[in-house]
This record gives sequence, structure tokens and C-alpha cells, in this order.
Amino acid sequence: MTTVAELLVDGLGTLGVETVWGVVGDALNPVTDAIRRDGRLRWIGVRHEEVGAFAASAQGQLSETIGVCMGTVGPGAIHLLNGLYDAAKSKAPVLAICGQVPLAELHSDHFQEVDNDLLFSDVAVFRATITVAAQLPRLLEQAVNAAYAAPGVAVLSLPGDVGDQDVPDARTPRFVTRQPVLTAEEATITDAVRLLDEADRVTILAGCGAVDDRDALLHLADRLSAPIVLTLKAKEGLERDNPYEVGQSGLIGNPASKVAFDTADLLLMLGTDFPYPDWLPRGTITIQVDRDGSHIGRRTPVELGIVADVGPTIAALVERAQPKSDRAHLDAARARYEEWTAEQHVLVDPASGTGIAARVKAKVRSTVENPDHRIRPEAVADAIDRLATSDAIFTTDTGMSTVWVSRLVHLGGTRRLIGSFNLGSMANAMPHALGAQALDPSRQVVACCGDGGLTMLLGDLLTAVAERLPIKLVVFDNQRLGMVKLEQEQAGLPEHDTHLTNPDLAAVARAMGLAAWRVEDPDELEPALRAAFAEPGPALVDVLTNPDELALPPATTARDAAGFAVAKLKEIVRDRRP
Repeated sequence: MTTVAELLVDGLGTLGVETVWGVVGDALNPVTDAIRRDGRLRWIGVRHEEVGAFAASAQGQLSETIGVCMGTVGPGAIHLLNGLYDAAKSKAPVLAICGQVPLAELHSDHFQEVDNDLLFSDVAVFRATITVAAQLPRLLEQAVNAAYAAPGVAVLSLPGDVGDQDVPDARTPRFVTRQPVLTAEEATITDAVRLLDEADRVTILAGCGAVDDRDALLHLADRLSAPIVLTLKAKEGLERDNPYEVGQSGLIGNPASKVAFDTADLLLMLGTDFPYPDWLPRGTITIQVDRDGSHIGRRTPVELGIVADVGPTIAALVERAQPKSDRAHLDAARARYEEWTAEQHVLVDPASGTGIAARVKAKVRSTVENPDHRIRPEAVADAIDRLATSDAIFTTDTGMSTVWVSRLVHLGGTRRLIGSFNLGSMANAMPHALGAQALDPSRQVVACCGDGGLTMLLGDLLTAVAERLPIKLVVFDNQRLGMVKLEQEQAGLPEHDTHLTNPDLAAVARAMGLAAWRVEDPDELEPALRAAFAEPGPALVDVLTNPDELALPPATTARDAAGFAVAKLKEIVRDRRP
């Protein structure tokens, strides 16, 4: 006979799952024992279930196989929740198996009892509690199929006395892992072509839904003489060797994206649910293409919505749209992008400026922002970009780390990028890196961590050591909650309660078994990174960076400038008080 636990493990092994993340205990004991006996799955025990959920989220995004995490009764399941929200908002297929109290104790307020079906009602596209063994393998098939179809999170709860029950009609589960290609109706394509032909200046906003159709997208941009604004999640496939891209928009963006948006008379959104409507152009004719119809028009009004996959839609538009010979719109956006890129490199290395004006501007900015000549975070990101491998996987914490990575780490070759870009959670970079590294221990994985984010889940550095996962962690240690500091000052408020009292994070990492370096001198930055990247095991570089660095968005208003000025004056007055 086959037990419930054995069937669950057999189904996951058949699906191709290789790792399961969680904390062992009570209701999960039959499952973890089945994993031990089966031999196909690797149980990775984490110190906090949230880390396991983040790791599974990264695996669901990076591979074609569902990510799997587990949490036992009550608190164990609750701890999964934040990482599962990250998976849900990142459209990552993830299965969570959660423990539950014994059947006879359900709904009795038993010790540690939590209503899992209610708890996960907002985050999961499927959730169910296995109450009799005969529900398998059907419930497992429903859960996995739903996670792939959304894609998103599915949750199965397992009472403590059910895992060892025999399944009366056990069979190997069968799953649907591939989804159909959606093509647009002919009439819709005709309408789109008409709007494109009538427009003089087209700008493309490309998201992760367009990444797999890179060549066709570049062909379309050439045909339409259109600059391409990339979402952050589209960097990994569309930034490389792209003569049409002008970087990102939003708070992490640059002035070129504003030029591309503001001067366009048509915006073509391809495979993106860009979540910042304030940065999108207003009053511009918009065409949006997305396979999820619920995304159409929820960020900005659209003239034409196309519910379809991006690839076949681009192919149809390339074939039928009239070429635009006037490239002034594209050239203006690209010129501004190249100018801004040069400005960023002058900040990293003032001697690299090609003109006196650029070097003077960098000098003035450095004097205002960094009078003590502390290590610039731009220099850290630039060094990571130069020293990391061409197939590195980067993870980044939410906040200022993401700003520097988005601007200075280029995703050429087969580089990948994972972050909590839709949920915006803290503390994700290290757990995401663990998940990525477990997929391929031979591939370089670099976690770009904020000091606030890393210290929130610091204990799971021990997981990297115990599981021999050779992740490389670079800490942008500004001893601040940097993004919050920036938000306060932009609003004209003095910095308050953003200071972090950090230990020597390199010393802490070494005590936990990692190789580690602390960098306070700019001349020591590159040697430390080289040593860490060459280390065969997990390694950490704690870089003390300038906390007063400004990351200006594409357009800074007079109100923003006034806010920063007022905030700085308040801070000066406060700091000079006896």
C-alpha cells in the first residue's frame, strides 16, 4: 500500500521537483520521512519558513518546475505567508504543504490550530485540506495544475493523523504543466495596425511577458522607430545588445524613459502589468497586449486591449504595420539615455568623464552628498557588474539595492535577475539566492543585499553553510533603511528612526562559517569582491557605503527639490543642537 505522504512525495518526484524547503515537525513527519526514503527529493531545512517560501518562489521563477515549500502546524504555516505572497505577485508556480492538527481536533481551538484554508485565502489560487486518503491523488493534481495555470500559489494542508493513512486507489499523479498559446483575433490585429500606422511617434513599454520574444520585439522596434522602455523584470532578456532600449521608468528609472513617454503619441505595452500608473504618460493613445485579460487597462486607460500572448501578436504587427522612416523620436530618447549612462559612470569614476562639465557636475554632487568620501553604492554595483560571470544570477533586496542594480548591473549574456519587484518585501535577496543556487550549485549566484534586509533573516546564512550552497552576498551597508530615508526627505521631513545599529556583518558571517570581508576603503572593494567570487563556498562582502547618496527619479519636481532642501536644513539644525 501507498500512504498519503508517500504519494505526495512520489507525485513531486515524478513532476521533476528536486528540492523541498521547510522546517521539520509533527504533522510533516510522515512527509519528511517519505522524502528520506524516496531519495529523489532533497530536503533543505531552513531556520525560518519565510526563507523557504522565498527560495521556492525563486525556483518557480527561474525554472520550469514548480517550487515547493512546507510549514508545519500553526506558526510554521503562518511563517510561509510573506514568501508565498512574493510568489503570488511574481506569478511563480509554488506548492506549499502545510501541517494541520489531527482531524478529531479540527475547529476545537486546539494547540497551534490555525484555519489554513482561511489564512491562505487571499494568496493562493487553490487551497484544500486533505481529510481522507481517498482524496489523493486528485487534490494534488488540482493543486499543481492550478499553480501552473495561474501561475501562482497552491496550498495543501495535511492533518497530523492523515499522512500515514493508506491511499485506497493509489496511482501516479498526472499534471498539466504547459499552457496554451493565446493568439489575437484578426479584427483586433487590424485595429492595432491602424492605430500604429496613424501614430507618428511610438514608444514601447516591454515587460517580462515579452522576454521570450526578444528578436521579434527588436524587429518591431526597428520597424516602428520606437524606443523601448523596459520594466525591471524585462532587463534580464531585453537589455543585452538592444539599440532601442532606454532603461527603466519609475523611481528606479532615468530621464530618457520620461522623454520616450512624454513625446510619444502612442504607447504600446507588451507583456507588462507595470504597477506605477503615475509614471505612465497621460492622454496618450495606448495599446496593451497581455495574456491575462484582468491586466488590461488597470494601470492606464487603453484605446485597444489585446488578450493574447506577446509573441504571435508581435509577429502579426511586424508583418502588417507600415515602417516609420522618421527616427527623430527614437534618436532623441536614445541620446538622452546615453548621456545619462555616461553621467552614472562619472559618478562611479570621475576620471572617466569625457567632458569638463560632466566631471565638475560629479565633483559638486560628490561634495554635497558624500563629503567624507565614503564608498559610493554606484561603485559597488559597477564592480559587481564587471566581476560577475556572464551567466550569473542576481538577486536584490527591495529598496536602494534595487536602484543601484537596476542602473549599473547589466544583464548581458545569460544573466538572470530575481527580486521582490511586485510585493516589495524586505529580506528577499538572500533567500532568493539560496533557491537559485540549489537549482545549479555550479552557477554563480550574487545576492545584492541591504543591511536592513539581510539582518531581518540573518539566521539563514547558516542554511547556506549547512547545505554547501556557494552563494555570494554583497551587502550595501549604509547603516540605514535607505529607501525610507529617501522617502522622508523627499517629503521635506528630516531623517528619523532609519538608522541601523549594525554589527560587523563580515565578522558575524565568519562566525557562522562563511568566508567574509569587510570593506571600508574604496581601494579594497574590488580585491574583496574578486576574492569572494573565487571562494568555492558561501561568501559575504560587507561594504560600508555612503548613506546620503541621492537616487533621483526620471523627473524631479520643484516640490521634490524643496522637500530635500527643507529636510536637509532640519537635519543640520537637529544635528547641531547640544
